[in-house]
Amino acid sequence: MINCRTIEAVISKKWYNVFVSLDPPGAGGTAEDTARTPRTAAQSVAEIASSVAAEPTFTAPVSAAAGFDEIYRAAEIQPPPHGYTIMKIADMLQSERIRTLPAEVKKSSILLALDAAGVKIEEVVEDAVKRDRALDGFERVQQKALDELEARKAQEDAQIQAELDRLTEEHKARIQANKDEVAKEKERFYGWRLQKQQEEQKISDSVSYFVVENPITTGGVAAASRGAQAPTKPSAPKP
Repeated sequence: MINCRTIEAVISKKWYNVFVSLDPPGAGGTAEDTARTPRTAAQSVAEIASSVAAEPTFTAPVSAAAGFDEIYRAAEIQPPPHGYTIMKIADMLQSERIRTLPAEVKKSSILLALDAAGVKIEEVVEDAVKRDRALDGFERVQQKALDELEARKAQEDAQIQAELDRLTEEHKARIQANKDEVAKEKERFYGWRLQKQQEEQKISDSVSYFVVENPITTGGVAAASRGAQAPTKPSAPKP
């Protein structure tokens, strides 16, 4: 069971008061102390954040499917000898012993453990900042890779579309050329057929003087195939 007096002794330490205040404003101390503590805490955190490189350097290639531990290792974030990283603190906060306790008691419990291990809260905050910067940096790396991939594929798609448009126009031109060729041949054929019918009519008129049934077809072949079949042998001549 956590001893509340022991916790109170720990939280009275100067290094703790810089970062955490367990007492709500107005619950003790002067108004000047209450106003000064948040500014000091903010300044201290800002100093730690400014001491950490804004852009981490990844010393090893990291795949897109990398886990967080791999990202931290690539960013050269090594656990301190005492082992108290922000991730360990997160695990401690979720442990069965303290996860159901009030927030203020959770803070006190963690700080008590840090004090017993000789760990400064500044070290934990610095570890947290480094990991956050590493995650942000890796996100930017992935975002840049995604943007470059999208740009390359967009260019490739444009080339494919241009090739597709060119092929489409070529095939359209071939189709139109085929249609033009057929239309030209139809015009030639229909003109010849008209002359043929005129020629057949001349023949039919000439032979009509000498036969009872005229064996000459004067219609088109299609008309003849629909019913008007030419005789298989010449008709008998007129008497």
